[in-house]
Amino acid sequence: MSTLILALVAGAVIGLALGALGGGGSVLAVPALIYLLDFSPSSATTASLIIVTMTSATALYAHARNGNVAWRTGSLFAAAGVLPAFLAGAASSRIPAAVLTTAFAVIAALAALRMLRPAASEPPERVRPAKAAGVGAGLGTVTGFLGVGGGFLAVPALVGVLGLRMKQAVGTSLLVITVNSLAALTARTGTGGDLRWEVIAPFTGAAILGAWDGKRLATKITAGTLQRIFACVLLGVAAFMLVDVIA
Repeated sequence: MSTLILALVAGAVIGLALGALGGGGSVLAVPALIYLLDFSPSSATTASLIIVTMTSATALYAHARNGNVAWRTGSLFAAAGVLPAFLAGAASSRIPAAVLTTAFAVIAALAALRMLRPAASEPPERVRPAKAAGVGAGLGTVTGFLGVGGGFLAVPALVGVLGLRMKQAVGTSLLVITVNSLAALTARTGTGGDLRWEVIAPFTGAAILGAWDGKRLATKITAGTLQRIFACVLLGVAAFMLVDVIA
């Protein structure tokens, strides 16, 4: 299968997940870039940030049109992660490839397990600003180091810590992902290695189109079903990456 077709297929799948679930899809971008498209771990995390930033911004617009973005709450949450994302992004180029891959596999497995947990029941918890800031900073750090948006962390935090309903949390998480990814990408400017734009461009285009389809898909299939399917795929990817590092 040609590189272009692989990039288009991978981008479409990731866009579908981001548009439908408000996060999680970006976790597949890095392994797809490494194992399907022959990027180095460092270049893959930088390329992933480009893809995630563009795709999340597009999906954010789609959710905002339906009034599902809590702009003030999301902006405050995202602000806590900007500096950690920038610092982690600047430091990531110094981390050995094997460590990056292992850390990514662990995060992917945790994301999958989090998706398999039952959704939080309403009413949500009382808003706790200190905890919200801590979660936001942690999310920014993960985004900066590993090139993932962190929606799998943002959505439950926005529901449980900041008291948003699920639809608002999905839309608002895209605002957080966009801001954190852009901060991390800024820190990586000039350090991404061979980014191969002939691959990144079609990958991003397919992801953007997939995000629009994902938004429509979410109205036809329950979020629980989508999350379970995606979580199983993600667990398989995480296991493969860990075996690859050990071998």
